[in-house]
Amino acid sequence: MRLRACALACALTMLGSFAASGLASAAPRHNHHLTIAAVPREIIAGEGVVIYGRLLGPDSGGQTIRLYHHLDGSGQGFTLVGTRTTDSSGYYEFLRTEGIVYTNRDWFVRGPDGSHSRTVHERVQALVTINPLASSSTDTAHPVVVTGHVTPNHAFERVFLQKQDASGNDWSTVASGLIGPGSNYTITHRFRVPGAYSLRVLFRGDARNVRSFSDTENVVVQQAQVPGFTINSSSPMVNEGGSTTISGVLDQPGTTTPEPNTLVQLWGRTADQPFGVLDDTTTGTDGSYSFSRTDLTQNTVYYVATMRLPHSPRRQTARLFEGVQDMVTMTSNTTSTPTGQTVTFSGTVLPDKAGHVIYLQKLGKDGDFHTVEIGFVRYNSTFQFKYQIGSPGTYTFRARITSDEDNIGGASSPVSVTATTPAASSLTGAS
Repeated sequence: MRLRACALACALTMLGSFAASGLASAAPRHNHHLTIAAVPREIIAGEGVVIYGRLLGPDSGGQTIRLYHHLDGSGQGFTLVGTRTTDSSGYYEFLRTEGIVYTNRDWFVRGPDGSHSRTVHERVQALVTINPLASSSTDTAHPVVVTGHVTPNHAFERVFLQKQDASGNDWSTVASGLIGPGSNYTITHRFRVPGAYSLRVLFRGDARNVRSFSDTENVVVQQAQVPGFTINSSSPMVNEGGSTTISGVLDQPGTTTPEPNTLVQLWGRTADQPFGVLDDTTTGTDGSYSFSRTDLTQNTVYYVATMRLPHSPRRQTARLFEGVQDMVTMTSNTTSTPTGQTVTFSGTVLPDKAGHVIYLQKLGKDGDFHTVEIGFVRYNSTFQFKYQIGSPGTYTFRARITSDEDNIGGASSPVSVTATTPAASSLTGAS
């Protein structure tokens, strides 16, 4: 995932003067005597950043290095934000701790004798929080209300409610809403087609933050009930291999009086199969019926119907959607590593999801998980991510797979990795 960099109009053509306040009008031209790099180069808002490099040439030790930044969209120039002294080999390091960097920005450093680095661009995702839905199950007669918050404040900009497409690899927008004065949003949408939906909220980005989206929320939308012949699931969403009970009540036609001793059939189909009879039973004295379904592996649509009998019209319930959730596991190759090193995350998905998009997510300062890498499930339903750990601290990751026509998406258990502080000379990649 690559995020749009914001260019400064005069950064490569003008050399600004530095006032006593530490403000520069533009970044100076790189003269190759001073290197710079930033880890990570793309962060979620509020994460820490390590900026490091080396002063080259003789007498490079014990020299003062000044760090400047420019906030994209601010309309202002570069500002001095810190100073450091190089070690005996000319290496320097700045730590912008958590809770400081919330917007896109540019960095460069200046050293002695007119030395200055190139400019590096820090891309920052906004924290788009999606609150848990009031219920994981609704019906076509009632709207889904999605609420949340965007950090930093993006009041009066628009966010978009998206649903996962049937393939599981694409998203489509179904509604939008305006971010309010407190940077909170509310989006309401009624789904007219029953099914399982993975939902997320997208912020398309601006000068201050790149394109960003929330974690996903799953909801099962049922068809509105047929009066006089109801159908319900004890668990509208179960894990792969789970069980549920499908039950309801049959009333006599046009009344609310139970219809006992009537033979009813359970019909069902998965995404790639036609409807077929799965079981039958007889209603009780109160008109009730019940079917047990076990070892579920795919989303299934059910309905219950009376038997076709002479001189008795066939009756049937609304269609009931039963969602079966993917099971995701993930581990890391280490629990502790120096800043700037790469950690490998590996895992599996059940049932088989070869070719499906999968997301590596990191826990943000807002308490929600946010996507930091995107990959694909391998042919054997395994996956792997390689992720460069940023500033010192302990981070929590998980893998998230979204819904498709066969299953509802799921997430792995969290995995924690601690980044330790290295010497600046051990960091690589500065130029």
